[in-house]
Amino acid sequence: MYIIVGLGNPGREYQDTRHNIGFCVLEKLASEEKIDILEKRHKAIIGKGIIAGQKCILAKPQTYMNLSGQSVGELVNYYKVDEKAELIVISDDVSLEPGQIRIRKKGSAGGHNGLKNIIAVLGHDTFIRVKMGVGEKPAGWDLADYVLGRFSSADMKIMDEAAGRASKAVRTILSEGADTAMNRFNGAKKEKKESE
Repeated sequence: MYIIVGLGNPGREYQDTRHNIGFCVLEKLASEEKIDILEKRHKAIIGKGIIAGQKCILAKPQTYMNLSGQSVGELVNYYKVDEKAELIVISDDVSLEPGQIRIRKKGSAGGHNGLKNIIAVLGHDTFIRVKMGVGEKPAGWDLADYVLGRFSSADMKIMDEAAGRASKAVRTILSEGADTAMNRFNGAKKEKKESE
């Protein structure tokens, strides 16, 4: 069984902000797979279904970003998954261009408070993450203001297309493994052709 977590902040005021791109990708995946994310459990709203032949729990933590680990820790313990292989966390990343995807199997939080809290709760940094580029903050901007801001309409189009690619990347992780997904999706803003 896999637990797929999209990071974000609950509440209408945070909807469609850069920091909530994890929620957006999870919702895209859920709608494509006809999974309802409605059940309130483990400090999250969750949905259950089969994706690419694998049993999956889709989860949107409701703890606010900085305490995401509280929900992830509960989910991992309750469903007894091997978080090093069966936990996938989707988050925003300011060091990547808008629409760029980077899949990693381990690594530091890179200044992301949600990932930082998950690493602190799990006690290690070895879990699969799908990072979604939201672009660097402009000079002179406060980082919190930037990530809690909304995309321009041009960027929104890019992000919507990227969310579709990210949901494909998650399916690839489930069906073919993280290494294959990394080779296929990392770096490029457009999907690589099978022949490349």
